[in-house]
Amino acid sequence: MSRKAKILRKTKETNIAVEVNLDGVGKYQIKTKIGFLDHMLEQLSKHSLIDMKISTKGDTHIDLHHTTEDTGIAIGECIKKALRSSKGIKRYAHALIPMDETLTRISIDVSNRPYLIWKVKLKVEKLGEMDTELFKEWFQAFSQAAGITLHIENIYGDNSHHIIESCFKGLARSLREALEIDKRIKNKVPSTKGVL
Repeated sequence: MSRKAKILRKTKETNIAVEVNLDGVGKYQIKTKIGFLDHMLEQLSKHSLIDMKISTKGDTHIDLHHTTEDTGIAIGECIKKALRSSKGIKRYAHALIPMDETLTRISIDVSNRPYLIWKVKLKVEKLGEMDTELFKEWFQAFSQAAGITLHIENIYGDNSHHIIESCFKGLARSLREALEIDKRIKNKVPSTKGVL
């Protein structure tokens, strides 16, 4: 069964189109009009092997908050839609991602019980044009919309670019493993409830 989905999310603040293929090769076309966010979402696609097309128009003349948050929501909704019943997925995964002086740990449960633990401290207020407080907003929006329990902990690091990039790469590697079909249970939902 194909695990692909498309969504359109249109509000008074943003207009977002997202397409994903969970069984892709990490191809991406990403245009949010926020350079650093594009760079992070490219990492997400490349390292998760989820093909992504993302086109975002937002009220960036106000600030970048709505565009960042709504892009997280739209990607999360699209991944959840592509998963359908979640039959056969491995469900749990974690990654320990080094990036130069930085080490970040990510753990996820694709459980339909969204929750974010964010233990990340950044030393600067901006990365590129983005306020660094917006990264928590992106991960919060994504985890809620995707129905994923997501724990992110930067264990150590100095460079804020490296810290945030390790968070996105850790999410990517965790998604790659958790969304993979386990051949031993390929027609079953990985829960004693029978549903996620």
